[in-house]
Amino acid sequence: MRAAPAIFPLPTDTPQQLVDFMRRLATVMAGGRNAEMLLDAASLIEALSRRAASAEQLFHELQEDHANNLERRDIAELASDNMMVEIAELKARLAESNRIAEAEIAALKGEIAEREAQAEQDRAGFAEEALRLQAATQEVQTRLDGANASLEALRNPAKAVDGSVAMVPRQTLQTARDQFAFLAAGFAKAGDLISQTICEVGACAIDKTLGGGEAAKG
Repeated sequence: MRAAPAIFPLPTDTPQQLVDFMRRLATVMAGGRNAEMLLDAASLIEALSRRAASAEQLFHELQEDHANNLERRDIAELASDNMMVEIAELKARLAESNRIAEAEIAALKGEIAEREAQAEQDRAGFAEEALRLQAATQEVQTRLDGANASLEALRNPAKAVDGSVAMVPRQTLQTARDQFAFLAAGFAKAGDLISQTICEVGACAIDKTLGGGEAAKG
């Protein structure tokens, strides 16, 4: 009585189970072309399964990379938008700073121009005042020289060449003394100490002459 052939149920779960089934079935067949074909088919299925698994793994990796790229793109777009906003704000601040700087520069230029004009006016005024003081000094010096000459003639009447004596009225001397006093007061107000001193010396000399004349008269 022949033994009943072994029955192997077909696997339905995974390709590896199918490969194992085909290899077991090939071992049951005692060699032959069919067994070889089953083994070749099992090897091919196994290779295809590995390739499919690798392709699936690569697909998942590509999906993850794509998702990461999308996330990075979103982050980059957000950063770019924020940067554009910051750039716009910086441009506005720079424009405002430039406007303020230009206004300050214009104000400084105007102030400098005003100060230069005022300095020019001051220089002209100082030059005019110097000329006026110089002319006044020359006039006082001329008057003082004349007064000194008159005083010298009064003090030394005997030195006249022709032996004549020049008589000067007291009123004239008093007028000269008053003029010296007036000039001295004016120079004192102007702060011209040199001219003031010269006039005071002249007035003092006339006072001495007048005093000497009164003493001699008495």
